[in-house]
This record gives sequence, structure tokens and C-alpha cells, in this order.
Amino acid sequence: MKKKRWPALELARKIAQLAEEKKARQLVARRVDELVSYTQIIVIMTATSDRHARALADFIQEELKKDKERPLGAEGYGSGKWILLDYGDVVVHVMQKEAREYYDLDGLWSEGPPLEL
Repeated sequence: MKKKRWPALELARKIAQLAEEKKARQLVARRVDELVSYTQIIVIMTATSDRHARALADFIQEELKKDKERPLGAEGYGSGKWILLDYGDVVVHVMQKEAREYYDLDGLWSEGPPLEL
């Protein structure tokens, strides 16, 4: 099993820092390891357009790749409305405002305590 460079919280904080550099909005992280078995933390952010969503996802991947962190999977690049990056212990959701409001992940995961980033 590959050893992670950062524990989940450190990885989530790094992702948040990178997202802020690229002007992500409404950045939220929640601890969900007591609610689901597939991840420990979800990070949700809002992008202003499909181009911005792709730029955020690309920048996060490129910067983490420098530290040997690669996503297990990435989905949603086609439309850019909702891009998901799966880093195992941390799952990242880059969503445009309309998608974020419609799918309401914030409400869905409201039982997961928010994390200070």
C-alpha cells in the first residue's frame, strides 16, 4: 500500500491553499470518515465558470503531482460543471454555483463536522 505524503487533514489543507491561489469561492471541508467508508474528508469549492473549474482542478493536480500525490480518479472535465478529484483520503468537488446549489453537497454532508482550513 502506498504511503501518503500527508495525513488527510494536511492534504486537505494543501488542496485548500492551492484552491485559494486560483480564486476558488465558498471553500468548505468536512470530516466524513464516520459517515462513509471510502474517504475521510471532502473538500467542496465553487468555480465561476467551466474554464475556472478546469483551471482549479488542473492546478491542484499539477501542484500535488510535484509531491508525488496523484488522484485515483478524476471525473467531470467534459462539462466543467462539477469536477471530482479522488485522492483516496480526500475527495475534492469543484462545482459551479448552479451545480453546487442543485446537488447541495453542503446539506448532504452537514452531519460531517467542518474543518478549519
